[in-house]
Amino acid sequence: MFQWNSFKLGQFIAPIICISSFSLLSGCTHFSQTQNNAQLNVTIPPNTSSKLFYGGSILTMQGMSPHYVEALLISDGKITYAGSLKQAKQLKQNNTEEINLNQHTLLPGFIDAHSHLNSVGLQQTVANLYPTPDGTVTNIASLIQAMKDWQAKNPAFIQAASGWIIGNGYDDAQIDEKRHPTADDLDKISTTQPIIILHQSGHLASVNHKALEILKINKDTPNPDGGIIRRKNNSQEPDGVLEESAVFSAMGFAFSKVPPEIMQNMAKTALKTYIQNGYTTVQEGRADAGTSEMWRSFADIGQLPIDVVVYPDIMNEKAYMLKNGSSLNYQNHFRIGGVKISLDGSPQGKTAWLTKPYLIPPEGKAKDYRGYPAYPNIKTVQDAINLAYQNHWQILAHANGDAAIDQYIQTIESANTQYGKQDRRNVIIHAQTMREDQLDRAKDLGLIPSFFSLHTYYWGDWHKHETLGAERANRISPTGSALKRGMIFTEHHDAPVIPPKNMMVIDATVNRTTRSGDVLGEEQKVSPYIALKTVTDWAAYQYFEDKTKGTLEQGKLADLVVLDQDPLKVPSQRIKDIKIVATYKEGQKIYPLAQPTQQ
Repeated sequence: MFQWNSFKLGQFIAPIICISSFSLLSGCTHFSQTQNNAQLNVTIPPNTSSKLFYGGSILTMQGMSPHYVEALLISDGKITYAGSLKQAKQLKQNNTEEINLNQHTLLPGFIDAHSHLNSVGLQQTVANLYPTPDGTVTNIASLIQAMKDWQAKNPAFIQAASGWIIGNGYDDAQIDEKRHPTADDLDKISTTQPIIILHQSGHLASVNHKALEILKINKDTPNPDGGIIRRKNNSQEPDGVLEESAVFSAMGFAFSKVPPEIMQNMAKTALKTYIQNGYTTVQEGRADAGTSEMWRSFADIGQLPIDVVVYPDIMNEKAYMLKNGSSLNYQNHFRIGGVKISLDGSPQGKTAWLTKPYLIPPEGKAKDYRGYPAYPNIKTVQDAINLAYQNHWQILAHANGDAAIDQYIQTIESANTQYGKQDRRNVIIHAQTMREDQLDRAKDLGLIPSFFSLHTYYWGDWHKHETLGAERANRISPTGSALKRGMIFTEHHDAPVIPPKNMMVIDATVNRTTRSGDVLGEEQKVSPYIALKTVTDWAAYQYFEDKTKGTLEQGKLADLVVLDQDPLKVPSQRIKDIKIVATYKEGQKIYPLAQPTQQ
């Protein structure tokens, strides 16, 4: 759902990292690769030629039911044998390192089906405004205090950002007032420095009056295309709350002078966060040219310890994609996987585009309010889809509301008719309100839904009582319906909307338990094994990488994660508490890394 990449910041030019439109952590189109000394300083240990894992649960993820082996043998970054310990010891080399799992569980490395890599670094750098379990903000007063605390501790960052005070992660669904902070609220933090705080969805934001002044937003400012400037009651005066494209341009302005060294630290933080959570393949889910070239530059200097797949925005980066194209082959752990298109907003922010009205519309909206499309003219979308088909680019389409899904399906059907169906593996990102008839059409078209089942926990109660009503809320992320149809689907966390904690993804997909303890859609539950498939085997399929990743079998990459418990053998309510013990990329241990010996 995170949509920070939608604007151009050509005014800010830095040697290695500029500001990115979507992820906000890198890259403008004037990116340069002239300073290769600007490194992430991610230490990648030398490859150990051979390892033998044994002594725990080794779950291969092959097939539709659990399959365990006693031992896994790897050599030169690939799996050479998965089977009995006796046979593995006969096959191992004399110098093979033997690793006793000590009753821990070994799985294929987790594959991030959709998120925004760079933005995770931002989320961990600016003020944390998340509610529980990821933060402590419970009301507007505690939000203001969190901002003041961060302001006091980060004067260097604020100065580097030209005085902007920045926070991320507030959620009107979880704060006591059940509303967005306004400019009047944020003026209690400062009236002389600009302030911007991002909604947890990334689709809305609030700014203070100084920010409105700097952004030149006033009663005469029209709503931008694809966005809204909210107004005070019975007035055209802005109240400080921004939606969609209005958010993106404001964030771009706020970050337009942040120096590259801060951006580098954010990128480093983001990579480490994913690695610590067991990910070996990650996504930059809606990049601009600069973001893409930043990751390519880090790859060129050997600073990507895991695979990074970039999907530039097709609407804003047509020229870049026509020049660079996409590829199934990595260059030093980097590749461009295809393109991204965003068709609507977020359901929790009430900007997703629905066919039926929201249960309770936003303040000032009519009872028949259904959200709105990013591109009302379907020809605009069709032209973009056709361009992707003409160039054989995989398409990832952000579509939360069922009206947006209708629009996407219609354009895909048209493109298939004109250019042929083929094996394109196009994806519906989020697919939150996907109807049964849409699942049927998606299956026929070969579309892959990538669901966001963590909504059941984070916003399930909100959807039930505020946005969708019980009937539609019980069907958000309809994994059970997709499974009954024999569809391949994936799961994601959309970080930084939700931190990239994969065990919480699995937990929510299995349990569908809300914050209040309700089960949201019992019939949409799937087993822990199927949930694991969505972040290993099926996620590899989504990336066209199922021949090299996703299962533990001979010839595939030794991308591995070690868990302290087996998700298939603990009570399902405890899945979220499982810890990551280690992460291996192509046989190399990248988490935790050994600490340097003290001299």
